[in-house]
Amino acid sequence: MSVPIEDLPSPNYSSREGTPITLVVLHYTGMPSAEEALDRLRDPEAGVSSHYFIEQDGRIVRLVDEKDRAHHAGLGAWGPVRDVNSASIGIEIVNKGHLWGYEDFPDLQIDALIGLMTEIYRRHRLGPLAAIAHSDLAPARKDDPGERFPWDRLAASRLAIGQWHPGEDPPPPDYDDSLTQLTEIGYGLDRSFPVPAVLAFQRRFAPRLLGQALSPATRQAIRWVHGQVIAERLRPGP
Repeated sequence: MSVPIEDLPSPNYSSREGTPITLVVLHYTGMPSAEEALDRLRDPEAGVSSHYFIEQDGRIVRLVDEKDRAHHAGLGAWGPVRDVNSASIGIEIVNKGHLWGYEDFPDLQIDALIGLMTEIYRRHRLGPLAAIAHSDLAPARKDDPGERFPWDRLAASRLAIGQWHPGEDPPPPDYDDSLTQLTEIGYGLDRSFPVPAVLAFQRRFAPRLLGQALSPATRQAIRWVHGQVIAERLRPGP
């Protein structure tokens, strides 16, 4: 059964120009209220948008059709993808964020997100690693949807949406190998100052390690996720 969706079109979109959809980028709204966030995403002067907007009660709003390019990612990259907007579907999830009172994401909201993403994944034949955080593609600028976001629930869904480090403990790689593995996972980083990328990785895959720098546990998590990424890339296509 399809997820119920309300259409409130935004004027802020452009053409994908034939770029295939390979990513789904998750954001939090990061504003004092849902109403303000929705107004901004539909304001032609602001110029920003997303494909979908999910309220805390689970209501889903479609702002931009999936065939079109929403303006949600901004500057950033993920692996070889440099124009993330053209290659992705953007989903804004209502949450005040770190500046306005960061809070847990309600179950109704996450249930709705999983239902929506299940349909998106099936439509576009996406693999588990297609889902990324806004902070993944722009670790020096963004920290959403943040360390409270329940990636573990998405990973436990029927299609294993997104990847999640379960806390296993393989031997940690050394410092330089960890930076290389972060790059191969997809993070853009400055090796002389990798802190933003490390924090983004911890928020996305191992929030219990947030702020621990490249500790042995963080390096163990990097190695595990790197292994999943390589396995996914080697898996035959549909």
